[in-house]
Amino acid sequence: MLLAIDWSSILAILRDFRISDLIDILLVSYLFYKGIRIVRETRAMQLAKGIFLLVILYLLALLLNLYTMRFFLDYLLQIGVIAIIVIFQPELRRVLERMGRTKLIAPGGMLSSAPDDELHNSLQVIAGAAYDLSKTKTGALIVMERQTKLGEQIATGVLIDALPTKSLLGSLFFPNSPLHDGAVIIRDGRIHAAGCFLPRPQNEEFIDHQLGSRHRAAIGMSENSDAIIIIVSEETGIISVAESNRLVRDFTQESLLKYLQDRILPAQPDKEKKIGFWKVRKK
Repeated sequence: MLLAIDWSSILAILRDFRISDLIDILLVSYLFYKGIRIVRETRAMQLAKGIFLLVILYLLALLLNLYTMRFFLDYLLQIGVIAIIVIFQPELRRVLERMGRTKLIAPGGMLSSAPDDELHNSLQVIAGAAYDLSKTKTGALIVMERQTKLGEQIATGVLIDALPTKSLLGSLFFPNSPLHDGAVIIRDGRIHAAGCFLPRPQNEEFIDHQLGSRHRAAIGMSENSDAIIIIVSEETGIISVAESNRLVRDFTQESLLKYLQDRILPAQPDKEKKIGFWKVRKK
């Protein structure tokens, strides 16, 4: 059944519509836009998704008269505001700082994903560069950004925005390079930043004491995001990967490339890919 349109009400609203109402709408829209631009670069984006889901559940509970669900959500939302302020205090502080520094009109738009062929070539280069670095026992830390944006870590490094090559990655991690101690962050198949500092793991005391600072930083990054972090040990030359708070070691160039392709390249519709526990192949 189609709803009848009350044109008289619409005309009445338009007659009362003022310039100040238009300015009001534009300002609110702009604030929402800037808020999304800032939040999408932090872990708070996942928080926003969770809050949106809770709001949807609460509206459903109201419509369907789900009293137990309403009671639970009322209690959760009451204590949730305090919990969000406590848990995400560093993120909230950074957001407010960025709001104070931001310009009214920021250049550029949303980042687009790289074409499949460009991304495939980048993964091949990264796997090959990691293998070359392992042969010379040159320490390296390469972060492959995925859904969780790493703006906080990128801000600690130097922006580069270049296609990865073996020579470029080798020069960035060369021991005498000023950026060799930090991490390289790959975004959309490109080297987005270098010399970046990664967060420390939450339970560092439980990590194997034989693991160095690069491995610990990689584990800390995997705790805070869905990124894939490649580590090359400068003591042994072993290639490792940290993902979802799990460290897998002893990769070869071929096994590393396949690992990255399975997790980063878009799934083909006619070919089902398994994303299970990686069985490491040693040399």
